Amino acid sequence: MLTWLSANLGTILITAGLIIVLALAVLSLIRDRKKGKSGCGCGCAHCAMHGVCHKK
Repeated sequence: MLTWLSANLGTILITAGLIIVLALAVLSLIRDRKKGKSGCGCGCAHCAMHGVCHKK
C-alpha cells in the first residue's frame, strides 16, 4: 500500500488540489447566487432570461 502511495503521490496531490479549487469555485457561485448577483456579468435590462433569473 505504501509503495503504491509513494509511486502515485504526485497524481494524488494534483487531483486533491484540483478538487479543492473546483469546490471553492462552486461555493463562490452559490454565495453569489444567494446574494442575487448576476452570473453573466452584464446588466439584466435587455436580457431575454430576466424573468427566469430574477423572479419577483
